Order: sequence, then structure tokens, then C-alpha cells
Amino acid sequence: MNASPLNMTVRIGCHIIYQTSQPTPILLVLRPRLGGRQVVRQERISFSPYYPSDEYTDTHGNITYRSMLQPGQNIIHHDALVAVSSEPDNYDQQSFPVSIGQLPPWILRYTLPSRYCDSDKLMDFAWRQFGEINNGVERVLAICNWVHHNLEYRFGSGRADISASEVIHQRFGVCRDFAHVAIALCRTFNLPARYVVGHLPDIGYPDPGTPMDFHAYFEVYLGQTWCTFDARYNIPRIGRVKVAQGLDAVDGAFSTIYGEAQMSWFEVWAYQVDPDRVSVGDPVDLSKRLDGTPTIRLG
Repeated sequence: MNASPLNMTVRIGCHIIYQTSQPTPILLVLRPRLGGRQVVRQERISFSPYYPSDEYTDTHGNITYRSMLQPGQNIIHHDALVAVSSEPDNYDQQSFPVSIGQLPPWILRYTLPSRYCDSDKLMDFAWRQFGEINNGVERVLAICNWVHHNLEYRFGSGRADISASEVIHQRFGVCRDFAHVAIALCRTFNLPARYVVGHLPDIGYPDPGTPMDFHAYFEVYLGQTWCTFDARYNIPRIGRVKVAQGLDAVDGAFSTIYGEAQMSWFEVWAYQVDPDRVSVGDPVDLSKRLDGTPTIRLG
């Protein structure tokens, strides 16, 4: 398979402010992952007031900062230009699942239950709903269709303590809940599935009018490769920028705080730009975005 041309540029980033009363350890996962269908062209990350930060790669390959919030106001700012492909998510890369006996050892963990993807509680439900469908892409797409049509997306309804089985019971959630449910249902059929979080610009898609945010979706290991699926939107999308991956949202959190800290500001951006007109550090100016409409513009 030939590599897709990286012929679009997406500006991504965030501006986050925490207030703390005492030194508080924090882990931050904000930088795009290296490789795949994305290349970082420009990037800047800053912390104010300055405090020491160690960078490392976690067990899932996510670029992680380990830092210490200081008493008072702490400002975290990330801005990047990322080259992406104009081709949409490809659900047709390969259609066959890989048997458990042929899976690489490190992938086996993505077939097991995890904190938010409690597949062990969904075995009976999954087999009733999808047991007659061929395993592989056909079954994954059926799972995505069910999740998309049976869960209501409610902006701002996310909870940090809810699992896939509980989401199915309440029948609503946010993008991370849609991803957790789909992942858990895939794992009931021994399909390796992992949680992914990143940025999703509105390339070839109308601007929904809601504030920009990080977006969660998932990948399934099929035909010796990881294929992208998104039960929230349930259509192929263009220009995803992957930031983190793992078993579930525990591994994909943009911040993990060991103590008390109050978020006083949260802003995220992800939109297509012309790299000859926009650079990192420029003010976030949505009048320069090239996306947000059904028309796709290369730039």
C-alpha cells in the first residue's frame, strides 16, 4: 500500500489554565504522536510560570510531560502545524480479523477488559446483537452503526467514572463514551481495539457550531494493521491528528493530576490552514480556516 500524500495542513493546539494552592504533580499528553499519517511541521509548547518538565514516552508510545504545578496560576500552551493526508479514514484496508494465535504478543492486551471498557460485562449483549454478523470489518461497522444510532450525543455530559456497560444502560454520552462502548463490544469478539484521542478538524464537514475540543475515537487491529473507526460521527473523516492511544481513557487523558487543581480556562483549536499564511504563535484566527464546509480545499 502506497503512503498517502500529506497535502493538507492542520493547526492544532490548546490553552489551559490551572489554579493550585500547593505544588501538585501533573502528567500532560498534548503533543502529536510521531509517524503514521501525520508529520509535525512546526510546534511550540510553553509553561508559565516556568517550571521543570521531563519528557518521556509512556508504555503506549505517547509523548508525555511530567511536571509540577506551582501555587497560583499555571498556564499551559501548545500550538502546532501538522501535515495530514486529504484521504479519508480507510475502512477497507483489510477485511479479515487476525486469529488470537497469530496476534503479536503486545497486541493481546487490547482484547481484554479495562477500566472503562468492561467487555466482560457485555458478552451476552454483544452476542445477541452482533453474533450473526461476520467477524472483521463487517462486525465492527455493525457495532459502530448500533452505537451511533442508539446512543445520544450530549455535549458536556461526560463523566470520569462511567464504564461502557453503564453508558449502554443510560443511552447517552460524549465521544469518549461512544469510543469506550464500541471498543468493549469489539473486545467481546476477541477483536483487538484501542482507544485513541486527538484533534479532528472539520475538513469536508460542516462546522457543528460547538466549541472545539479533543476528540476520542478508536482503532481495531484487522489484516495486520490498525484501522480507524469513529462511532460518534460514523462516517470517514479527513485530517485526524493522533495525540495518544491506549486501553481506554486512562491512557488517553490530556492531563493526569496527582492532587487538587482547578481548571479555570480550557481552549482547544483544530482547523485547516494555509501554511504560507499561518505560523505557530500567531493569534488563533478562525477567519483563516479552510475547513468547516462540505467543500474540501487543498492548502
